[in-house]
Formats: sequence, structure tokens, C-alpha cells
Amino acid sequence: MHRSFARRTLLTTAAALGGTALVGGTAQAAEQHWPAQFPLPDGFAPEGITIGRTPFAYFGSLANGDIYRASLATGRGCVISKGLGAEHPTVGLKIDLHGRLFLAGGSSGELRTVDARSGKIEKVYAVGGTFVNDVVLTPGAAWFTETYQPVLYGLALGPHGRSGAVTTLPLTGDWVQGPDFTANGIERTPDGKALLVVNTIAGGGGLMRVDPRTGVATAVDLGPSKLPNGDGLLLLGRILYAVQQADNLIDVFRLNASGTKGKAIARITDARFRIPTTVAAWGDRLYLPNARFDVEPKPDTDYDAVAVAQV
Repeated sequence: MHRSFARRTLLTTAAALGGTALVGGTAQAAEQHWPAQFPLPDGFAPEGITIGRTPFAYFGSLANGDIYRASLATGRGCVISKGLGAEHPTVGLKIDLHGRLFLAGGSSGELRTVDARSGKIEKVYAVGGTFVNDVVLTPGAAWFTETYQPVLYGLALGPHGRSGAVTTLPLTGDWVQGPDFTANGIERTPDGKALLVVNTIAGGGGLMRVDPRTGVATAVDLGPSKLPNGDGLLLLGRILYAVQQADNLIDVFRLNASGTKGKAIARITDARFRIPTTVAAWGDRLYLPNARFDVEPKPDTDYDAVAVAQV
């Protein structure tokens, strides 16, 4: 979400949060008092995060596919959608303007849609993938990455975000498929004409610009920067945030309009990072779930989400 849009949304939702409308600097001051760290349920095993038109974050569970919604104003939340069990994890997820969640089903090889209001699972698409990892929404489709195969999955979107047929898009051109974990996060280019996909193998790890009509991939020129542990991506204007999970950092790039070239402008680190995986924005903050991939997940393993300032 672009920060200016987020600010307008905050003004319209302030009354529901605090009983009185907040204006101008008052809204910003109130937001700065929101928690910069809050717990997620023990044993939840979070991976993805998405934030829509209101200040609530949605997290997906690797443990059982549950969806947890947390208020950014208070840090409190609850499970709003029960998953389908341990064989049906939720990895990446995005919410559209109609309150529909699009879920990447990881090792289940599924794409799923969920009504964020009721928590009902609307549709399950079995695409036969080995690991459906992340998702980005475009005007005509939801695009999903496949980690162990050189393809993307496109779920057609019609009026009001209604989902249609699924297509498989083979990746060609500069795409390099490794013997192990390869594709991860996905975003749109600033001009909206192509997709950006993390490739952890090619050139030591980086980004590929993918034409969604043909599947032709072109390596993005990031100068000397590498993304060997690249995970979730977030584009705000021309600023791209790339989470490097195992390195406990976010690399920040300024892209050209077409997304063919990027320049590293900052690196965000924080002592509270415990292998963050993906990132979403509200106001002037970035929110990340700590996946804690360095510990064995157990029912009593603690998890949390943290907020840091945007660049």
C-alpha cells in the first residue's frame, strides 16, 4: 500500500478505532504510538503477511494453513479462518480491495481464496505444484511463484476480484532453475507491465523481470547487490524492499520505471529480526513476521511480528 493512500485510509478509519476522528498530524502521532512489536499465537509458524485498506495485518500459518488477523493499532488479534490441516500450509498471501484473500499453498500444490470477512474458504485450486510460494495481485490475475519448477501460476481475475481459470506460465529467457529452492517472492514492476521474481540461484541470487504474456525472464541489473536469501518483496512507488530472511535484513532498491535496473539505497537491520520472511506496509511503517526457521517448530514455540520505519 502506498503511504499516501494509507494515510487517507487511516483518517477514515480513526473513528472506528478510537471513537473520534483523527486529523493531520494527530493521525500520525496516534500511529506512532501503535505497537512496534506484537505476539502471534504460539506454534503458529507464520510466513506471509498482507495488509489491505484498513489497519489490520493478515498472517498465514505454515503449521496448518490458518489465517490470523491482528489490529495494527493494538497488536491484538485472532484466527479468522481455519486452515485445512498440516498438509495444507499457507505461505504467501495477499488481500484485494474486495476483502478476498489469495493464498499460496506451499507443499499442498494449491492456490486458495478466502473471504476475509467470514473466514470461509471459497475455492481451492489444485495446480499440482511442488511448492506454491508467494503471490502478487495485478488487475487481470493473481500470479503465484513455484519454488521447484520454472513456472508461474496465473489465476484469472474478473469483476469484483472474482477468480476464474488457472494457467501455467513456463519461464524462459534468463531464468535459471536450480536443483533446489529457486523462486520465492514476487511483485510488479513500477510501470505495472511486468513481474519481478526473486531467483535465489541465478548470478548468485537476484531478481528476474518476467513478461506475463510470454514468460520470458530478463535478469534485473542490481549492480553488485545479490539476493541469495531473497524472500518477500514489497514495491512502494519505485522503492523495492527485498527481505533477505536468513540474513535478518531488508535490502532497499530504487528501480527504474520498467523494473530492468535497480540501485541499492539502504539496508534495514533490527535486533528484533528473527528470520523475517515477508513484508507489508501501513503508513510509514513496514511490518514483518518472524518465521524463526532456525528453531524446530513446536506447539509452544513463540512467534511475533515487528514494525520498522520505511526508508
